[in-house]
Amino acid sequence: MKSISELTDFYYKDLYPELQKLEKQREKLRSRVISIAIPAGLLGLVVAYMFRDAIALEPMNLLFIFIPLSAGGAFLYSYLIKDYVEEFKFKIIRPLIKAIDDRLEYSSKEHIRQTLFERSNIFTSRIDRISGNDYVQGMIDDTKIEFSDIHAEKKTKDSKGNDHWQTVFQGIFIVGEFNKNFYGRTIILPDTAQSTFGDLFGNWLQSKNMQRDELVKMDSPDFEKEFVVYSNNQVEARYILSHSLMQKLLTFKKKSEHPISVSFVQNHIHIAVAYNKDLFEPSVFHSLLKYKIAMEYVKTLHLAIGMVEELKLNQKLWSKR
Repeated sequence: MKSISELTDFYYKDLYPELQKLEKQREKLRSRVISIAIPAGLLGLVVAYMFRDAIALEPMNLLFIFIPLSAGGAFLYSYLIKDYVEEFKFKIIRPLIKAIDDRLEYSSKEHIRQTLFERSNIFTSRIDRISGNDYVQGMIDDTKIEFSDIHAEKKTKDSKGNDHWQTVFQGIFIVGEFNKNFYGRTIILPDTAQSTFGDLFGNWLQSKNMQRDELVKMDSPDFEKEFVVYSNNQVEARYILSHSLMQKLLTFKKKSEHPISVSFVQNHIHIAVAYNKDLFEPSVFHSLLKYKIAMEYVKTLHLAIGMVEELKLNQKLWSKR
């Protein structure tokens, strides 16, 4: 797999002419969005003023004005940028993925199946709705890998019975096929309890998590500071999480700079990297030519696909039983 520096060179040497064309398109589109958004905002203020008496009598009536306007504005924005986004993905993201490995296939509209997401057992909340895009699948070092942006949500109700959608996870979800079948399931989560409440009380809270399997204590202080491990097979969990693998997960977390959760279930590894945004959607309000933006695309793709090499999923040690 190409290094980040090689991919960065490819991004600027091979894709820069297309980026310059897309940048001109982005600037025109930004002006168009603003020219439509401002009048739409003024219209919203006019409507609110017209209904000021009703709003004064019943503040909740404000929702009946602004919710439809917000939904309409979001729909209009998506419609305006649709062609621009698709062109960006076809001319920039797809070639970047092929530059990493030409065996990888990319679809801008598909995403990881909900059954795979739920099979991971990373999230205990039910999933009532799942969406996503930027699906990549293929073989890396004889290992099958697939990942995509995912937005998983559950439906809740307020005190008045109104439906609301709550985000369970948003970010990149990665599935890799291990060359090993597991007897149990092992879940590795960000350690928020110890970092918030300290070792003693944090450990107690972790052990009382009734939604999880048995707490597994690891003998790596650095790993324990960053992760908490649950498993229904203590022996297998420690066998999986060798010192080498724990170090690789710590390195992986450091590279991602975002919360990471991992599970080993059946013969697959699942990795959820939380970003709280759609990573490969270009913004019309930020230049495509900025180095920071370019590097976010490059580093994110490299991170997701490099998971195979970092964790060495194809090593002979993990022979299928």
